[in-house]
Amino acid sequence: MGMSLEDKLYLDRFNVEEEPHLVIRNQDVCLKECRDQPCLYFCPAGVYKLEEGRIGVAYEGCLECGSCRIGCPHLNIEWRFPTGGYGVRHKFG
Repeated sequence: MGMSLEDKLYLDRFNVEEEPHLVIRNQDVCLKECRDQPCLYFCPAGVYKLEEGRIGVAYEGCLECGSCRIGCPHLNIEWRFPTGGYGVRHKFG
């Protein structure tokens, strides 16, 4: 049997920058205008979570795939690569 997604994600290492590289521009758009909130589902690393009535962003676990750049129907997620030397390091094993 193959490795689970969690086991594969465990192989990744993150050098986390203090300044987030993922930011929700306007929480009101997410909570009042975005009915389906696809960000809660399209991120393969589960970075986006509904927490206490707002969308939380755990940017520290971002795989830098860019799904959120195109997946938000309101273009309400600001996405950039982390500063050089920071972000995810993938380990294949």
